[in-house]
Amino acid sequence: MDFSSKLLENAVFEMAQLPGVGKRTALRLVLHLLKQPEEQTMHLAKALVDLKTEVKFCKNCHNISDQELCEICANPNREKSIVCVVEDIRDVMAIENTSQYKGLYHVLGGKISPMDGVGPNQLNISTLVDKVKSGEVTEIIFALSSTMEGDTTNFYIYKQLENFEITTSTIARGIGVGDELEYADEVTLGRSILHRVPFENSLKG
Repeated sequence: MDFSSKLLENAVFEMAQLPGVGKRTALRLVLHLLKQPEEQTMHLAKALVDLKTEVKFCKNCHNISDQELCEICANPNREKSIVCVVEDIRDVMAIENTSQYKGLYHVLGGKISPMDGVGPNQLNISTLVDKVKSGEVTEIIFALSSTMEGDTTNFYIYKQLENFEITTSTIARGIGVGDELEYADEVTLGRSILHRVPFENSLKG
C-alpha cells in the first residue's frame, strides 16, 4: 500500500495494530478522523491517553476502575460473601448486563495456558485465596469459559480452596462448550448464573 504522506502511513500502521483491524480498515478510519473537526479528534486522543495513564485496577477484584475500589465493590447493596471468578473485565460486563447477579467479582486476568506460557503465578489467584482465608466469602462461583484452559483453571483454583469451609459452584452449562462468556446472550448467561451447580458435579461430567 503506497502512501503520499509519512504521517498518514504512521497513523495507519498504528491503527492496524488493533485486533480485527486490517490495513484497509485502518486507512478508512484514519481518513475519517482526518476529515473530522480537530476538536473531535483531540477529544478521542485525550480519551485514549487518559485511559492509559489514569485508569486503575480495583484493589479488591482487579476490575477496571477510576478509584481504588470499583463501583461494584464499593456498592453496599452487593452481596459481599459471594464471589464470581471470571477471566477478564469483559466477562464482568457481560454478567452485569444480565442484572441477575448481586455478588462481587474476582478478575483473574486470563486462564492457565501452558501453551501460551501462562501459569498460575501470572494470574490473580493468590489474592482470591487470601479473600477466602479472610473468612468473609461463603461461595465461589466459577464463571470461566467452557474450554480446556478454563476447566484447567477452575480445577486448579478448586484444589487451592478445597480445605476451606466454602461452597464452590459453576455456572450451568447453558453456555455451549468452547463458548466465550462475552458472546453469550444475556438471557442464557443470566440463567446460567441463577441455576449454577456445585463444582464437584462438573467434575463427574
